[in-house]
Amino acid sequence: MTDFSIKNKLTSQSFNKQKGLIKRILLGKSTTCTECKKELELILPETKNANKNPGIYCKKGCTDIELELEAVH
Repeated sequence: MTDFSIKNKLTSQSFNKQKGLIKRILLGKSTTCTECKKELELILPETKNANKNPGIYCKKGCTDIELELEAVH
């Protein structure tokens, strides 16, 4: 039988790290990519960008977090 406790712990840490990053970005705080240290970009549903869906992206492509967001009018 395989022990998944280590994998579960790493997955949980990664999830919480991403959740914190998303929270900081949505609060309007300037945040950089953990890999390349470039500023992260938030693309909202109102933003007309044919190449990317709403989410948080790094210009180099290191960070790519697609979010399910809807525009509220």
